[in-house]
Amino acid sequence: MLGSGFDASARLVLLQGVSLLRPEDAVFEAMLEGWARQQRGGRRLQPKTIGDRRRVVERFAEFANAYPWQWTAGDLDEWMVQLIGVQHRAESTIRGYQGAIRMFGDYITSPHYQWPAECEEHFGTHPVQICHEWNTAAHLVECEGRPGRRPMTRAVLQAFFDYADDQVERAVRLGRKGALAAYRDATVFKVMYGWGCRCTETSRLDTVDFYRNAQAPELGEFGALYERYGKRTKGSPWRRRTTLSVMPWAVEAVADYVRHVRPRYAGAGSSPALWLTERGGRLQPREIEERFASYRDALGLDSDLVPHCLRHSHVTHQIEDGADPAFVQRQVGHRYASTTALYTGVSGDFMNTMMRRMLDRALGAGQGS
Repeated sequence: MLGSGFDASARLVLLQGVSLLRPEDAVFEAMLEGWARQQRGGRRLQPKTIGDRRRVVERFAEFANAYPWQWTAGDLDEWMVQLIGVQHRAESTIRGYQGAIRMFGDYITSPHYQWPAECEEHFGTHPVQICHEWNTAAHLVECEGRPGRRPMTRAVLQAFFDYADDQVERAVRLGRKGALAAYRDATVFKVMYGWGCRCTETSRLDTVDFYRNAQAPELGEFGALYERYGKRTKGSPWRRRTTLSVMPWAVEAVADYVRHVRPRYAGAGSSPALWLTERGGRLQPREIEERFASYRDALGLDSDLVPHCLRHSHVTHQIEDGADPAFVQRQVGHRYASTTALYTGVSGDFMNTMMRRMLDRALGAGQGS
């Protein structure tokens, strides 16, 4: 960390054009800039992540009405009371805010970056870490998502897909130009379920991302899907994976879209994107989320359901149908089996084995009496 953090040290940041005419503001700004450099250069984090964390620190400084070298643990406690008691922030959000403050505190209190000495020179004091084990939330459960975000039942899923298909027929019958978009969106949702894709992964798919699978020649050129924009973790590049096609009906849906619907979009010949907009651009995750919400609300479904629930449903239904959990884990790109287990509504092998043993014992005892 020391070697990668030289350009984030206090002396270098302050010497690169930061005026000390107003030393408090100048030093605080330089701290934020140095912290951004440390995250960007040493940890390879994305600009959005860095920007989100910076805004958390700025919000806390505004709430405390103090500079970082003046912050106390009591300031943090008061902010938490405000966030929890008044703004009703979720547990995961609170922990995220505390994490950002803790990381900023680690940076400005580290002797490697020279901020303690700089503050002593200018203000006669130095920053201290205000986030401790005894005043911050611990990550005690593996899943902190809303309980309402769950796999969709097969009946609900079928109703959702039927409604999406009905929108295509309705647009065609009424002669509206939205028929292409409705067909595209219906296929988007089927792909998200059929291959267990996330929103961003789905948005960034190109037509060349489908491949033949020699072990499944009946699926033609759609035997496997190569996803190149999997979820980043801890500053890593986009994670890649190949998902084998296991739902022939989903293959038929995307094949029909590629061959008969996508060519009718403007820019279909020049754009690599699988999902095009009317102006020839790439369909964005936000647009997928908005169309999903529109269909969900029209059907009167639970408002907690989001597009990611299609991925949950893929995992759950595959395991319910007898697929090996290890296969499903590889399919959806989970690093740990415990993550896959969180997506499912069924028990793991150990739990099922013990359940079967207990049922057999109970049923056997009943027959014996």
